[in-house]
Amino acid sequence: QVHLVATGGGSVQAGGSLRLSCSVSGDTSTTYSMAWFRQAPMKEREGIAALSSDGVTTYSDSVKGRFTISKDNAKNILYLQMDSLKPEDTAIYLCAYDAGRVAIPYRLQRRSYGYWGQGTQVAVSS
Repeated sequence: QVHLVATGGGSVQAGGSLRLSCSVSGDTSTTYSMAWFRQAPMKEREGIAALSSDGVTTYSDSVKGRFTISKDNAKNILYLQMDSLKPEDTAIYLCAYDAGRVAIPYRLQRRSYGYWGQGTQVAVSS
């Protein structure tokens, strides 16, 4: 079992920044894939950033150039640095994990991940 806890959400004005954290514990693997997803009211869950143990990062077009995914392997924490936030970034943000390296075309797909955190709310006002 793998346990994920996401923190760092909050309210911010458009143009501002937030950094989300996802603490990973339990039966983790040295080969893994992790990602951030978000879900806004009445919308599908959207994969926005992924990182695997091979060091490759993947971003959705909606956040590319504004968000940065990274991981502190010593602390086993996944981060999402969010800059230039827009009102349309308002959503619940969730982190996800799976053992093994997910093939690149599937790294932003919900079905690729077996473990999920509880989510943290981000609200961006105009």
